[in-house]
Amino acid sequence: MSAVLMISAVSISPGTAQEAQSEATEESESTNKEAEPESAANRPSEGPFIEAMSRLSTVLGSMHFLRELCADEEKSTWRGEMAALMEAQSPNDADRRRLIASFNSGYRAYESTYRHCTEAARVAHNRYQTEGANLSRDILTRYGN
Repeated sequence: MSAVLMISAVSISPGTAQEAQSEATEESESTNKEAEPESAANRPSEGPFIEAMSRLSTVLGSMHFLRELCADEEKSTWRGEMAALMEAQSPNDADRRRLIASFNSGYRAYESTYRHCTEAARVAHNRYQTEGANLSRDILTRYGN
């Protein structure tokens, strides 16, 4: 099935354009008044905590791919760690989406580069393991209860 994009050219005089702009502004203001305020569940967190968590998620995604690539017996360890992290943190919807996207981004970054397990892939995994441990320790030290 093919999609067809149809573009229609409409001639608008300056007066008509201003009226259309005014109507659009009024409609937008009306819609905004009717819309409920954005809930905390839909508002992404800001600050260093979510940045560190996002980076940790990226690292976990990268390590997950590299472990799968190298046929490690514990290849689903890092996916499991990510699931445990999500469960422990109980992030709001926006942060949850961000963390999942970071994990997937880390996975895809190596998926697009590596087709076979190589020494470089093993080195990258080991470096990420060190970075992940450091990030985890830092997050716990700074933000832990």
